[in-house]
Amino acid sequence: MKTIALLLVLVVASACSATAQQIIPTDPPTATATYTPSPTHTPARNVTPTRRPTQVAQAIDGASPTPLLGSTRTPAPDEPTSTRVPNPNAARIEFFTSDVLEVEPGGAVSLFWSARNVDSAVIYRLNLDGTRQQVWNVPPDSSLNIQTRNSDRGQLSFLLTVGEAETYNESRLTIPIRCPIEWFFSPPPNECPAEEAVETGIIEQPFERGRMVYIGERNQLYVLFNDGNDPAWLSFTSQYNPEIHSESEPNFVPPQGFFQPLRELGFLWRSNDTVRNRLGLGTTEAKTFQGFYQTAPASNEREDLFVTAGDNTILNIIPGGDIWQFVSP
Repeated sequence: MKTIALLLVLVVASACSATAQQIIPTDPPTATATYTPSPTHTPARNVTPTRRPTQVAQAIDGASPTPLLGSTRTPAPDEPTSTRVPNPNAARIEFFTSDVLEVEPGGAVSLFWSARNVDSAVIYRLNLDGTRQQVWNVPPDSSLNIQTRNSDRGQLSFLLTVGEAETYNESRLTIPIRCPIEWFFSPPPNECPAEEAVETGIIEQPFERGRMVYIGERNQLYVLFNDGNDPAWLSFTSQYNPEIHSESEPNFVPPQGFFQPLRELGFLWRSNDTVRNRLGLGTTEAKTFQGFYQTAPASNEREDLFVTAGDNTILNIIPGGDIWQFVSP
């Protein structure tokens, strides 16, 4: 049996040696790293880069997010502003009043006042423009009776002053004056007229650059310009005398469609270069009619004049020479 087994082994070994090749194992090859550059980003033409959004921390379940770098600084409250303590010894006015709420022209007014920390006071009566007109040196606590004038209009204004320099103090008192006179047209101005309306003869003529108005009862001429220059109007007392002055210039013939002013208007127009050059020629003949005029007091003892115009409007000539206008009744 041993002989048979040995034979079988030899047969198998010879068969394998005849057909198979001997393989000698070797170490596996080592992979070599190859560097491949990362692709670069090339922005497209005319494309604006988009800013990467910043992640915002959100509170969870109502809790506030905690900063990574510690607690945030709470701004300090504004510094308190120091308040200047009033000087208890400074001059002060406790009251300044009158015994009436309004007064009739020519009526009486009593003033009452009280001041502290002073030995005396001063009361001024003010004009309509605020300038000081009358003065009374008075004690710090007393009263004063004032008699108004029949010509007073608008309001009475008084100024009480105490102290000097840093301790100076003042108080103003205004008392309305009832208006006893009505205007001759409606709706009336806000001012109270200084006098009743006066009926008068009026001459009015329009010119190329303005107009002229003559008020007979006043013997006054008003030259109103609309050429845009100053003054806007002028007034003159008429010097025309029909017994010695001609009513026109016979040697002057105006162009067709224009008119030479006559009588009161013409005498001023011919004798005053400024009036003649600024106005030009008359555009229609002068119109003579009956009308009214009335005035209201203005600042600096001047007057606001209202007069009937030829076209049934009201001509308003405002003091100062700056403005004239028409008021539609």
